[in-house]
Amino acid sequence: MSDEEKLVAEDQMIENEFQALLNDYLNSNHRRKVDIITRAYNMAKEAHKGARRRSGEPYIMHPLAVARIVSREMGLGSTSISAALLHDVVEDTDYTVEDIRALFGDKIAQIVDGLTKISQGMFGENVSAQAENFRKLLLTMSDDIRVILIKIADRLHNMRTLSSMTVAKQYKITGETLYIYAPLAHRLGLFAIKTELEELCFKYEHPETYADLTRKIEETAPERNKIYENFAVPVIKELDKMGIEYEMRARVKSVYSIWNKMQTKGIEFSEVYDLFAVRIIFEVHPGMDEKKQCWDIYSAITDIYKLRPDRIRDWVSHPKANGYQALHLTVMGPDGKWIEIQIRSRRMDDIAEKGFAAHWKYKENKVEEDNELDKWLKTIQEVLANPNPNAIDFLDTVKMNLFSSEIFVFTPKGEIKTLPQGATALDFAYTIHTRVGDHCLGAKVNHTLAPLSQKLSSGDQVEILTSQSVNPQPEWLNFVTTAKARTKIEASLRRQRRRITEKGEKMLEELFEHEPIDHALVNKILQAYKAENKEDLYFLIGNHDVTLPSDKNAFFKMKVEPEKQDNLFVRYMKQAMNAIKKTPPVDHKNIKSSQKEPELPEGTEEFSSMKEKIDRKAVFQLTETNFRKNFIVSSCCNPLPGDDVFGFVTENEEVEVHKRSCQTGLKLKSNFGDRIIAVKWGDYRQYSFLASIIFTGIDRVGILGTILSKLSEDVVVNIQSVNVATNDGIFEGVFNIHVHSAEEVNQLCAKIAKVDGVSTVHRATI
Repeated sequence: MSDEEKLVAEDQMIENEFQALLNDYLNSNHRRKVDIITRAYNMAKEAHKGARRRSGEPYIMHPLAVARIVSREMGLGSTSISAALLHDVVEDTDYTVEDIRALFGDKIAQIVDGLTKISQGMFGENVSAQAENFRKLLLTMSDDIRVILIKIADRLHNMRTLSSMTVAKQYKITGETLYIYAPLAHRLGLFAIKTELEELCFKYEHPETYADLTRKIEETAPERNKIYENFAVPVIKELDKMGIEYEMRARVKSVYSIWNKMQTKGIEFSEVYDLFAVRIIFEVHPGMDEKKQCWDIYSAITDIYKLRPDRIRDWVSHPKANGYQALHLTVMGPDGKWIEIQIRSRRMDDIAEKGFAAHWKYKENKVEEDNELDKWLKTIQEVLANPNPNAIDFLDTVKMNLFSSEIFVFTPKGEIKTLPQGATALDFAYTIHTRVGDHCLGAKVNHTLAPLSQKLSSGDQVEILTSQSVNPQPEWLNFVTTAKARTKIEASLRRQRRRITEKGEKMLEELFEHEPIDHALVNKILQAYKAENKEDLYFLIGNHDVTLPSDKNAFFKMKVEPEKQDNLFVRYMKQAMNAIKKTPPVDHKNIKSSQKEPELPEGTEEFSSMKEKIDRKAVFQLTETNFRKNFIVSSCCNPLPGDDVFGFVTENEEVEVHKRSCQTGLKLKSNFGDRIIAVKWGDYRQYSFLASIIFTGIDRVGILGTILSKLSEDVVVNIQSVNVATNDGIFEGVFNIHVHSAEEVNQLCAKIAKVDGVSTVHRATI
């Protein structure tokens, strides 16, 4: 094919894609504003003329694809479609926001401007560009929700075409997606998009595991179909008798959610029993109550099958914060398998798939009752009003409220408040009002006195006790979970610290009789009181943590020692690790402490010898030489050779290896994308890695000896420690073992599993 023929074929492909976009739009319920969409398309096509994506296709295909997602998968109208077509025009071409305003009006210009501001970057030193972007994203979102919806659509298309990117870039983008965009999609009710984003991330992060699980799901399909058919026959008969118009289908869980469950519970694929859920979507009869129809179907099913009472979820009466409505129940099917059933109307199903995006009503000279999305946006605005100066901390603070289950709590007057799972009485106090939170003394939960740190449950009635003499304390940050509470506490603590700092500065100035203090003397004073900077020094003085001498001359007699440079990355990692809360298995303190790598300290020969700058575009080979390795094994996730991993280049040009599924690693990918590299395991015979194996079973005399002898049948096993706990005939144990690869751990697990009495065995996930 000649170049001219290729261009003609490309033009035809572009036009076909535009026609498909128009068809999507015309098949929707929106007003027919084809003219403005056509004008936006023509402008974008002209602006991006000659530009190509990394994949080689014309660049205009990207905004067209984003616009199709916005229209078909989110259900938005002409304004959003036009803005999606134009979303890269200002950033990538000579056109300005004013040009767009002149041609398309204020609203489209405002949305495009919001999208452009997110992508551009003027960032301060030591600030994560990605975290700062996220702050901008939320600022813009609070003005017009369509900005974030188009941004999510943009990210979805980038994920669908991620194969053209380098491996390191793939890790960065998947990290951002899992950390920011998937939770945002979930929070906005975009269930289908959230699921696809997770699936695509998983596919690129763990390609082999993804392929293996996909194959297993396909292989078990006949068995699932049989279970579903046996279950469905009597249900269909009963619903038809009731005259209900409905559709019923079995929906398999996503590969990502299955894998996540396997990781969380430490189980194999064969042990995941809820691989699918049955979904019943009904049409509402005219004049019939939607909620009543849900319960009628529930009643019909529970007349046929035995209900599992602890698995009822009524989101019909109390929708989730993202608008999701459905009635969930679990019954024992005819094959002796638990089956989850989701009952929802057609309207509920639309909201479940497209979320608020499909039903967002923009306020035009009329007051609307606050819906859950409005409430959430108000919370975001409050958080933004008192932002944490540290962009990473800010990102963590907001993220806490993006991806959490909800509970419903009552005020003394019976008003319902929605809070994230794990919220405490103090979170509830800040939900009522900032002043109530700031002066919170304690709480009454169900008319019983309770501490501020008490975790609340759905149905609790909470009364907050206050005192004007009480002010926020630093330890409060240890048990709050909501973004609003954390932000308000941090803002109050900063104000308190500022007042104490000013007091300390004044005290030091008075000691020196308001004479200027030179730099050398300041360093002496900082060393004397072990303060990092002037602000810390003033705070120590003002808070009476140190006592000033009566005579300023005491400072002149001190000797100056060389300053030590702090490792910024180490400081961040400590902060990140403190922020991550885990619920470990039995005796996990032991496990964690034993999993720390016997690393040489910084400054020793291994570290000081690594002075060469690392090529961040190339794949870094992880090697060992003379019992030393050219990488650091991160203690947060304890990766082993054979695990899916990535590298993080530290400030000292050292490569730190993390599992791709590591939560701290996820933060690093989201915040320091330019320092993420692709790495490749080598073959290790000298250097060993520490792993933990957790096993449970029925206790009997000599079982531990049997397990140990089984382990050492073929080779000598280097066991560092063994911890076993028994309770009422059930034991749970942990082996901490030195190995050379993940495959070795799998082999040892297989050996332990063969011992009579052992019920479960798996590698510990940190």
